[in-house]
Amino acid sequence: MKTIALLPAGSVSDEAAKHLFAGEDRVEWKHHRLIADVFQSTVNGISDYSVIPIENTIEGSVSLHMDWLVHEVDLPMQAEWVYPSIQNLISRRSELLNDAGELDFTRIKRVISHPVAMAQCLQFLREHMPNVETEHVSSTAEAVRIVRDHPGEGIAAIGTRIAAANNGLDLLATEITDHDNNYTRFMLVGSEPYTAQKSDRIKTSILITLPEDYPGALHQVLSAFAWRRINLSRIESRPTKKKLGNYYFYIEIEMSLDSVLLPAALEEIEAIGCSIRVLGCYPSFTYEQLL
Repeated sequence: MKTIALLPAGSVSDEAAKHLFAGEDRVEWKHHRLIADVFQSTVNGISDYSVIPIENTIEGSVSLHMDWLVHEVDLPMQAEWVYPSIQNLISRRSELLNDAGELDFTRIKRVISHPVAMAQCLQFLREHMPNVETEHVSSTAEAVRIVRDHPGEGIAAIGTRIAAANNGLDLLATEITDHDNNYTRFMLVGSEPYTAQKSDRIKTSILITLPEDYPGALHQVLSAFAWRRINLSRIESRPTKKKLGNYYFYIEIEMSLDSVLLPAALEEIEAIGCSIRVLGCYPSFTYEQLL
């Protein structure tokens, strides 16, 4: 049996994890309120894998989660997949009706959700509740739970249909994200390779730290990939947290470490004094592949 650590039941992480493991019967879910607890569950051997959202169509990288992967833990990436992030406005409809029996958004005093989910719905909030107070919490599922536990306070949450159903709440408005193609990318991290399903797309994620006072180092790094025609699907600079102005580069490569070209490119990059850390070589799945 595989044990999977993830954010609370009813969160997008919960939906996405069950999408990846849909064909497996022997899976135990360990839900945690905080992403730190999700990571630590696998670090401490309580779970085999952690499910980590790392990027969203609208908001880009989930910086906190990336920092955990880079600075706090050493958990190899074992698989990635994408899942639609469909958000809804959730509360008790009966508490928000006006004298005519119609839903009145002005009766909502506060909207709470995870910061990434909140950012996905800003146009809806500006249009329907331009002056509402907003508050960030650890997950969309946690936001829905807070609404459940605080009746009569004019609070609404942004979250999933499952979370609303699990907590006996109503969907005040459905699919309120600003864009229809809103997807979140998830990473499965842990010590064991993921072998349940195969993909013809293999990716490798690395961190590169450039040598100091080396003009043109980044150009040489990218050239090592370019002349070999190795495709980079993502490159992002992040602070090393050691010195102001000192950055590492997170790079996703559309190639396996088992290839001939990629190890040679990494050797060339190390030869100019760069530090390289491999975060993982893993299968990548589209949403449709896992249906």
